[in-house]
Amino acid sequence: MRYERGAVSPVPNSMKILPQDRREWKKAGLRMGAFTSVFLGIPFMFASWCSWMPGESHRGAAPPLTEEEEAVKARVQAHIEELAGRIGERSSAVVGSLNAASDYIAAQFADAGYEARFQEYGPAKSLYRNVEAELAGGARSGEIVVVGAHYDSVAGTIGADDNATGVAALIEIARSLRDSAPAGTIRFVAFANEEPPFFQTENMGSFQYAARCRANNDNIVAMFALESLGYYDSTPGSQKYPALFRLLYPSRGDFVGFVGNWHSRRLTRRAIQRFRETTPFPSEGIAAPEFVPGVGLSDQWSFWRQGYSGVMVTDTAMFRNPNYHQSAETVDSVCFDSFARVTVGLARVIQTIANG
Repeated sequence: MRYERGAVSPVPNSMKILPQDRREWKKAGLRMGAFTSVFLGIPFMFASWCSWMPGESHRGAAPPLTEEEEAVKARVQAHIEELAGRIGERSSAVVGSLNAASDYIAAQFADAGYEARFQEYGPAKSLYRNVEAELAGGARSGEIVVVGAHYDSVAGTIGADDNATGVAALIEIARSLRDSAPAGTIRFVAFANEEPPFFQTENMGSFQYAARCRANNDNIVAMFALESLGYYDSTPGSQKYPALFRLLYPSRGDFVGFVGNWHSRRLTRRAIQRFRETTPFPSEGIAAPEFVPGVGLSDQWSFWRQGYSGVMVTDTAMFRNPNYHQSAETVDSVCFDSFARVTVGLARVIQTIANG
């Protein structure tokens, strides 16, 4: 091909970088829009799938507390005042208080009609203690449901919400189910050392317990970790979330959350469905991979490590409570009416799961 001097050589199509006319700009815009939709849409669809739960969360005003809920309210308040008030800090830095808390829990199990057992571990073989009470099952006694809560607090704090509330709920759920004659076996376990410096290490009480269960070939069909259950706030904007998920959940921190990993999604959905069927209290759920912030927040993580299905039930802790892991996390920051409703509702959930 020959060109005259001064003529501009045409640019081959393969060398064009920018669109050359209006029509090509329009096509490029459509392509970019499609790419952006896919790029943003896939994560959003994934988050939507993780957050989908059966049933409808309660909306509107709560009914008055029932007689049962009023009684539970009085008892959980007494437990929290003992654990976070009289005993106070329950960290590994003050082993005496940690053991005082485990003694109190064992006494409460005994008062409810159970035989309490200690599982001891640590450098001296007996430095730390898990506390266990068991309700034997009937026709399906080999299927075990574990209900657990850690009783330690962060060093320097009294941990009224995190996690005296979880322990109080554990005690009262055990009390309420004592005469329920479940088909499966239910174990109620208070764990030591969930908080730093032991968090997500082999020295967590729940890790020690779950590892022994696996070594014994225990058939644990479900584990519920009761984690920070007492803080609720109906103010708009009071609830926070990881990125993406904030578009899918309410902005008010007035609900209880059911949190599972991907392996535990069936259990998570079944549990929240039963809660919604029986309890007039707002609830939200998620079953997501463990890399999502907050999903592995508590003792269910230890059971996941052993291949068991587990669900954390929580007020979402650091995503809601401004007093989280601070000295201001005191007894008077607990919302006892809401906490009592949740505790009674969880007893119904656990009974259903234990019955298969």
